[in-house]
Amino acid sequence: MRILWLKSDPLLPLDKGGRLRTWHLMRHLARRHQITYLSFAETAMDSTSLAGMSQVAERVITIARRERPKGSLRFYVDVATHLADALPYAVGTYRSTAFRARIHELLEQNPFHLVVCDFLAPAVNLPPALPCASVLFTHNVESEIWRRHAETHRGRIAQRLYDAQYRRMRTYEDSALQRFDGILAVSDTDRETLERLYPDVRVKPMWVIPTGVDTEYFAPATGSAPEPRLVFTGSMDWLPNEDAMRFFCREVLPLIRAEEPRTRLAIVGRTPTPAVRALADEHIEVTGTVADVRPFMRKATVYVVPLRIGGGTRLKIFEAMAMGQAVVSTTVGAEGLPLVNGEHAVIADGPRAFADAVLSLLRDSRRRQALGAAARKLVVEHYDWSVAAGVLDAALTQCAARSPYLVRAQEPGSGSPAESGRLDKTRNDRMSA
Repeated sequence: MRILWLKSDPLLPLDKGGRLRTWHLMRHLARRHQITYLSFAETAMDSTSLAGMSQVAERVITIARRERPKGSLRFYVDVATHLADALPYAVGTYRSTAFRARIHELLEQNPFHLVVCDFLAPAVNLPPALPCASVLFTHNVESEIWRRHAETHRGRIAQRLYDAQYRRMRTYEDSALQRFDGILAVSDTDRETLERLYPDVRVKPMWVIPTGVDTEYFAPATGSAPEPRLVFTGSMDWLPNEDAMRFFCREVLPLIRAEEPRTRLAIVGRTPTPAVRALADEHIEVTGTVADVRPFMRKATVYVVPLRIGGGTRLKIFEAMAMGQAVVSTTVGAEGLPLVNGEHAVIADGPRAFADAVLSLLRDSRRRQALGAAARKLVVEHYDWSVAAGVLDAALTQCAARSPYLVRAQEPGSGSPAESGRLDKTRNDRMSA
């Protein structure tokens, strides 16, 4: 099957949850299908990145685009220019004549069986009609993220701005969902939310693609942390992560340190915003981009996920579970994951409840070990990426059955499947030359 995969950014480096999920799934798909990957990129991909991408795609094409760092003056100027835009900022900022033209050219030159739109943003550049079947891969319910932003922010101006973005995203998400032949969700919770918010999608095929984790890479550490240490990992230019750390450092950590003064926190992740960098002090480390998050996780006594805003599923929790760590998360942080509170992780909401949950684990090494062992067992037995990729492969194959190219190849007199495959390969080699 020939797939055109659209995304807003390259997959490497693997420093975001969305990149990690797509990478591991595509790595399995690439063994059976021919994937052309089109995305934006700030700079041309170097030879190392291109070689890495060859593991997941037969052909990689990028369109130049400069990213505005979150919290920078350029970012706020860009946001201001989009205030009157009917589209939500998170989508409108990805409109691109060059990207749209490249999609059109690829669709004209290649008989694709399927277009996969990875997240909502690339959909803004799709032509009105497609010559093949299409799928939207929703890693989150985007409108829910903006609704939670509006509910969480207390300032009147910020609340009004977030509310406006929520309403625009709700309208755009609704229209985008209608145009695809199939929809992929990452949890039953997201599927149910999409069906509740947008009743028309119930008539469309929708598949839930489970979350996976590399249990060999994220393996348990030996020994124990010498002092009470907490860790949070994630892309620190993602606003829900920024909000989580500001909330935790201002409202939760002081309660913990009042009873355990030696407690330290590491905030580990790429591109921290100015607001996140400002949290650093003698007890709080803000690392910025690191080559490997595991050393920081191994030093931690408790892994914290104090998210108040978000959607989809948090890969970071599965990574911590695979490492046998004791996890404390909010309900939002653990949303969509098959966790049993008190068995695989501790779920707590509100500053006092979250602080008490962390303090309880800091003081009870046996309970930490029991939580970590149960968490590790759960992900090893049920959440390998190969399982998730198998579900995705079946979903894409079913949706692509609507492709006119696939139908034509199956018509009497069109040649055997093996012959069709050889013809497809020859045509693809010629186009890639």
